[in-house]
Amino acid sequence: MSEIDDLNRWLISEGRLLGDEIAIVKGYCEGLVQLGVPLARARIAQNYSNPLLSAWGIIWTPDETRRYTVATTVLSTSAWHGSPFEYIVTNRRPLRKRLLGLDFAVEHSVYAELAEAGATDFLAIPLEHGNGSVQGTSYTSNAEAGFSDRDIGYLEDSRFALAAALEPIAMRHSQKSLLQTYLGHGPAEEIGQGHIKRGEHKSVSAAILFADLRGFTAKSEAWPETQLLDMMGDYFEMVVTPIQQAGGDVLKFMGDGILAIFENEGSAKTSCRAAVAAAQQSLANLEDYNQASAKTGREPIEFVIGIDFGQVTFGNIGSPDRLDFTVVGQAVNVASRVQGLCKDLGETTLITANVASHLDAAVQSLGHHSVRGLPQGIEVFRPTGAPA
Repeated sequence: MSEIDDLNRWLISEGRLLGDEIAIVKGYCEGLVQLGVPLARARIAQNYSNPLLSAWGIIWTPDETRRYTVATTVLSTSAWHGSPFEYIVTNRRPLRKRLLGLDFAVEHSVYAELAEAGATDFLAIPLEHGNGSVQGTSYTSNAEAGFSDRDIGYLEDSRFALAAALEPIAMRHSQKSLLQTYLGHGPAEEIGQGHIKRGEHKSVSAAILFADLRGFTAKSEAWPETQLLDMMGDYFEMVVTPIQQAGGDVLKFMGDGILAIFENEGSAKTSCRAAVAAAQQSLANLEDYNQASAKTGREPIEFVIGIDFGQVTFGNIGSPDRLDFTVVGQAVNVASRVQGLCKDLGETTLITANVASHLDAAVQSLGHHSVRGLPQGIEVFRPTGAPA
């Protein structure tokens, strides 16, 4: 029986059941050290099935074990091209580099960085998952002799058990990140907790924000598709980033419209202030965008925002074979109508009295206005100061 068998058995039994990638990698690396492997650093990377994130992984050293993530944009940089991880993922075979005496001028920059930190030997090994994807692992040693044949044998003989322990976690992370990317944080959490039955819902107090791009129909008829899609990407980024930074959750992209929710976690003031702050930052982003557009000859754009606060229903609706996790209620309808009033009143942001009453900031009443679906008019306000 090989000395590595006990570690492999731990990986596919107790280790796998931990469900904790940091604990698994820490236990694995410490097990290798106990077997005499002169391990100074390990990096265990796992791919994300996500259009915005490339990978996550764990870095182990004798002093700490920590998690990291890699954005998709890294794949277009020199950090990836020519790297040992690109090599093993592409070729599906190990890569070893003895760092002592290596000509760093002709090698990827990562080797010089590792050598500067004291590494003498480097080994990268692919991990394969059941769906055919290839993950990357790398190990460095600071020992003068580096890794022995026995050490390399241990690392190669344990790669299947390590992959088996990490694959279920990688699948769960990919599923969660995809749900958050396409549905928003709130719906992803609800679905992850098993709230997936049609009609299952909960009532929450929340600020509802609607944003709408002005002139979209005319632009869609006149602009080339590539230019239109690039502009929409800029618009969504200008609005969505402040929403997320303020603690809101984007639930829907409806053509050129955006529906976001700011849940009331014990404080209506917190929700309303966050929604208004997100709106103001979005419009500040728009001003910067249009100033830059004027210098480059790019056509400026315009969007408007409406906000209401109230009780809404958050949950699953749809047909037996097609469900949607969304929010419904009068506050949703009013926010949409208020956003529509912006054009009539020549405003960029309008809020209702339900929101204004929770702001410790200056607001200006623009009077009462009738909105479709309500028996009587509602008072709308222009925020004139930053929410406290």
